[in-house]
Amino acid sequence: MTDSSLPETFAPAQARYQVRFDFGSAGLRRLADADIIVWVDALPEAGSLPSLEEVAPTSAIILGALTTRSAVADWILRRQVDLGKRVSIALVAAGFEDGFASHDLLAAGAIIEALADRGIDFTSPEAAVAGAAYAGLRQASGHLFTASVVGQNVRRKLSLEPVKAAAQIDSQTEVVVLRESPVPVEAHAE
Repeated sequence: MTDSSLPETFAPAQARYQVRFDFGSAGLRRLADADIIVWVDALPEAGSLPSLEEVAPTSAIILGALTTRSAVADWILRRQVDLGKRVSIALVAAGFEDGFASHDLLAAGAIIEALADRGIDFTSPEAAVAGAAYAGLRQASGHLFTASVVGQNVRRKLSLEPVKAAAQIDSQTEVVVLRESPVPVEAHAE
């Protein structure tokens, strides 16, 4: 299967689920039509933002990490209430060179678990696997962040401190919003 065939075969399979999950820029393209896109880059010192040109203009785009898991889930729940409808949510793990990265998988899984705790739990199998990975490895997340390939690279280039800080669950309460989606006027009417 080539990457060019994935948007036609892969994305529709997750489209029926409220919470979806994928990796990297290609994953972002596959899930680009969700109401809310969460770009999960748990160690931003090692990554970069993708091109957001292919994301639907009506999609809100926020950043997510292990440090903001609850804040992100709360933000999404508020957005869903504001819109007055069930929103589609795409969590896209930044990955390492657009491939697998354990720290991003754990951070995405943490957000998926936090969403489920708030009742947003109609997840795709891919999202369920990420959530289960975090649930099973939560107690080891600090070690996994520092021992991962990307964690080791950040330690060598910068120091251990950014890696340790990124592994702190819910240590931040502010959500970085890259783009707000329009909220219908009737959603605010009393």
